[in-house]
Amino acid sequence: MARRSPASAAPASAPVRPVRPVRPVRPVRPVGTATRGTTNPNRLRRMDRWIAAEHGAELRRSADPVAVDLGYGAAPWTAVELLARLRTACPAVRVVGVEIDPARVEAARPYERAGLDFVHGGFEVPLPGGPGRAPVLIRAANVLRQYDEDAVAAVWQRLCARLAPGGLLVEGTCDEIGRRHVWVALGPEGPRTVTFATRLGSLDTPSDLAERLPKALIHRNVPGEPVHAFLRDFDRAWAGAAPLGALGARQRWLAAVRALAADWPLTGDPRRRRQGEVTVRWEALAPRG
Repeated sequence: MARRSPASAAPASAPVRPVRPVRPVRPVRPVGTATRGTTNPNRLRRMDRWIAAEHGAELRRSADPVAVDLGYGAAPWTAVELLARLRTACPAVRVVGVEIDPARVEAARPYERAGLDFVHGGFEVPLPGGPGRAPVLIRAANVLRQYDEDAVAAVWQRLCARLAPGGLLVEGTCDEIGRRHVWVALGPEGPRTVTFATRLGSLDTPSDLAERLPKALIHRNVPGEPVHAFLRDFDRAWAGAAPLGALGARQRWLAAVRALAADWPLTGDPRRRRQGEVTVRWEALAPRG
């Protein structure tokens, strides 16, 4: 009988390996917690107009002028209004509303239009079009008020890291109808300025704005802290300008701001002060320690 060559021998059966099930890819969980979601139309008008005036040129220079309304709340009004106001300064701007509550995102979908999108996310700031996109502006109003003060620096750092070169983060707090508002403007390098804005006809003293200080400053309004000294000096300047109140609250405000500028590093376009705004360098108000 002829022998079979080794090449023609039947191969040994290989052990059968169990097939592992493919695990589904879990979606990335948004960073942060949901806010109360309260909002009102026109609540952020003072902040919006300041951004359009002070940052409009940077938006116009960008090849992809994307602005983010972070944590817009239970209704999309603030994102809709941000688009309209920024387009007065940059007609090509696009706005993305980012909300950590998926139900709020779904409720906002009917308001989407050309240049306005709503996405589910948090402090990681997702944008339509892929992870390579970076916003020129992030506005976070009334978002960090619910966080602890020691959490603010890390959130600021995370959001600033998402900015495009030359980008701006604006973070602050206002009252329910936008009469009083204080915000911090930050670039990729960190905080730059603090702006106090108010409806002048409703103002008794500048220190009324203390209740709307951003989280990084609100617990620092105590003797020995720079923000407390600033508001004290502002009240004194306001009292000294009382005779000009006969000409209207605006004239009194402008006189008080001129007096304040003798001791504090005010910045920004002086014409904005007629709108009830005053902006001071962050270093002058930064918390001690």
